[in-house]
Amino acid sequence: MHSSAIKQENNPGYDLKEIFDLFVTDGTFQSGEPFGNGHIHDTFRIETAEKDKDDYILQRLNNRIFKNIPELQHNIERVTLHLRNRLMEIPGSDIKRECLTLIPSHDGKSWITDRNGNYWRMYIFISNHCSYDVVDTSNKAFEGGKAIGRFQAMLSNMPGEPLFETIPWFHDIGKRLDTFNCTVRKNPAGRAGMVIKEIKHVLKRADEMKIILKLGAEGRIPLRITHNDTKFNNILLDENDRALCVIDLDTVMPGYVHYDFGDAIRTATNTASEDEGDLEKVNMNINLFRAYSEGFLSETGSTLNDVEKEYLAFSPRLITYTIAVRFLTDFIDGDNYFKIHHEYHNLQRARAQLRLVDSMEEQYDDMKKIISNLI
Repeated sequence: MHSSAIKQENNPGYDLKEIFDLFVTDGTFQSGEPFGNGHIHDTFRIETAEKDKDDYILQRLNNRIFKNIPELQHNIERVTLHLRNRLMEIPGSDIKRECLTLIPSHDGKSWITDRNGNYWRMYIFISNHCSYDVVDTSNKAFEGGKAIGRFQAMLSNMPGEPLFETIPWFHDIGKRLDTFNCTVRKNPAGRAGMVIKEIKHVLKRADEMKIILKLGAEGRIPLRITHNDTKFNNILLDENDRALCVIDLDTVMPGYVHYDFGDAIRTATNTASEDEGDLEKVNMNINLFRAYSEGFLSETGSTLNDVEKEYLAFSPRLITYTIAVRFLTDFIDGDNYFKIHHEYHNLQRARAQLRLVDSMEEQYDDMKKIISNLI
């Protein structure tokens, strides 16, 4: 294994205090450490010296993936402002904990550029929260469904122009398959021959997976403001495991409701981690699917149309398949998008997601019955 193939995640020598001081904060910088397990940005938790002041999340933004940082930040500014305004209408809301709070820079923007051209932003750290990669109770699944459902419902009346598309065609499976097929043909890293079985798995389902795009093109389902990256660890629960806040708003943009529901089910109901190497451990837990669906529809039932509801059960298959295609494409391409921890990490991820697709297909009739009984 070549060390150059491994993306490094540790702090590569950023002066976190210097960067922190470029933002308008209440507290004094005390320490900064890497935080979380995100694939894209470099994220640090900043602890302040004062016990009565907020801590912060400081992120170096990946402008190789997000090509237009001002547009990215503009989307997040609009969404968080609207969410805060909606929360102000709800008695008892704890706005600082139920919505992300962007910290302005001294020049009034929601991001800064350091002396090396790196882009940074900062949020208030949400204290006393719980975040899960693996969901082990129906209550957690239900509360996660409520969190994403509430997020969608609250944004359903956001005024103004459409949000910017921060990553064009992010969940567009047609475009993802075009890229996949092109990468397989070019085989830039010489790896396509290693994954013939996985390539066949993808191609066998390619036509069926385009149904959501077809429904959208026919005007039967509307474009909405969607999160587009609702893996379960982007949902914060409080110390009592109740719905608290949806985070990681980089991909909030126009999309179909099925993208958010599908990605949440992909992670909330998986009996193993996203990159599980032992495929026998990877299955969709139908009881967690039922609980998440109940929570989600308790918040969105009145905002979705009949066709949207009809295809909710299909959407986890679509998004799990889409993520598998993306992981497999990146592996064949030589690991140029997702951060990896070892040479075959993207292949391991792709195989786990394809196994999860199989499990969903095996239980698809039950999934449709559950949704039908809830609507």
